[in-house]
Amino acid sequence: MLANNVAVFAEMVYGGDPSVYGTAMYWLAALSYTLQIYFDFSGYSDMAIGLGRMFGFHFLENFNYPYLSRSATEFWRRWHISLSSWFRDYIYIPLGGSRVGKAKWVRNILVVWGLTGFWHGAEWNFLLWGLYYAALLVAEKFFLGRWLEKLPSLLRWLYAFFVVNLGWVLFNLTDFAALSHALRTMFVWQETSLANVICADSEILLALLFLPLAFLFSFPVAKKLPRPKGVAGALAEDVGYGLLFLLSILFIVSSVYNPFIYFRF
Repeated sequence: MLANNVAVFAEMVYGGDPSVYGTAMYWLAALSYTLQIYFDFSGYSDMAIGLGRMFGFHFLENFNYPYLSRSATEFWRRWHISLSSWFRDYIYIPLGGSRVGKAKWVRNILVVWGLTGFWHGAEWNFLLWGLYYAALLVAEKFFLGRWLEKLPSLLRWLYAFFVVNLGWVLFNLTDFAALSHALRTMFVWQETSLANVICADSEILLALLFLPLAFLFSFPVAKKLPRPKGVAGALAEDVGYGLLFLLSILFIVSSVYNPFIYFRF
């Protein structure tokens, strides 16, 4: 319900006529892809964990509310934990990890993140994405991290959310001409004609309705909601989950657009 519906916005902007969409639309497209990839992949991971448990296997959590992060370093402790752990244990630590001199540590980071980029695909934008995070992690280790610690939590979160959104633009667009146009439009202001946007495709309005909902539930709101107690409460909760499940199926069968990002990987 969330991943597929917010995905429509990014698909329209990145796949549509570039002259129709201005700066605001490109930032919203970046946000929609940020939310799509999270709900797509964390949802898939949760299904894998649940299905595994049915067969007696216990898989570890793979996502721990990554968009709560207040630095790029913290983001990678919360995002795709299984991949991060694998690269740490089998590449980073055998290279010497952080128990080496500064120059070798920077080399280790560049190697790990270069490989992390190419692990996602043999495209140059994935390498660029990996090196982008390598540069951020090195900067946070040497000087940026100390500055961030002095800032209020909200500003640190805004910094992290900004760099993560920007990172997903690099990750998403494999065509360098499209990537260059997207980045230029994001940082050089261009007006957006809402009338032209709606004329291009009115479905974008539905995607806009899902963006705030997806953004809200990318944080641990559901955990903070009061849970019903007793047998009747447990039954009501199960009925609620069943209805959500049926609603999700209805969304899938009624839509011809059903992307799944991590099929590519």
